[in-house]
Amino acid sequence: MNDRQSKLLSAIIDQFIQTALPVGSKRLLESCDFCVSSATIRSEMGVLEDEGFLEQPHISAGRIPTAKGYRMFVKQFMEPSAAEKKVRLQFDGLREQYFRRKDQEFAYEAVALLSHMIPYVAFATVPHKPGVYFMGLANALRQPDFQANPLLASAVIEVLEQRLTDLLGKVEVDDNIRYYIGEDHILQQLQSCSMMVTEYQLRGRKGVVGILGPLRMDYAYNTVALELVADLLRSSHS
Repeated sequence: MNDRQSKLLSAIIDQFIQTALPVGSKRLLESCDFCVSSATIRSEMGVLEDEGFLEQPHISAGRIPTAKGYRMFVKQFMEPSAAEKKVRLQFDGLREQYFRRKDQEFAYEAVALLSHMIPYVAFATVPHKPGVYFMGLANALRQPDFQANPLLASAVIEVLEQRLTDLLGKVEVDDNIRYYIGEDHILQQLQSCSMMVTEYQLRGRKGVVGILGPLRMDYAYNTVALELVADLLRSSHS
């Protein structure tokens, strides 16, 4: 197969893929860069047909590719096209959405795991996603500290639902566990609470995972629990 025949086969395949209609010599001359006559195009199409790369579904129709023609095209002549570039751009966008959704699911599962290990509130921020996700509020509110002080319980709920994002933006967070106990808190509503936080990363983006509970909490146990969950996040999606 010479260069002109290979170019012709590629052009016919491209047009047939787009239109699903037999391709004739006139259409090829109008849409492609062939500096030859219509008769020459028809002659070359006849050669490709004789060699089994094209077929003519009807006497008066143009040609369509055969399976042999597609195989030759894929093996020898296929080049990146505008459609392929479009697919790659679409894939890149969908892939990012996919990983963001997986990041969110993984962080939520980690918070759920932590909330089953402690009788307090477990929370995390998720890279790419605004707000803070938390679980375990019902467990925390059953603690004697909150049972005895409904106003404190109400304040904690308010912070979790409205102000925890701002609070996390004001405190120091790194890959060590940081403790904010009572008077260390920036928010007045949490003066009778303690918060433990540490940083993790998903695909290079930073998030925060932590615990919120009353001053009277088992700091040693919670430290180990938080560190284990943070290490899980760090090791699985680094």
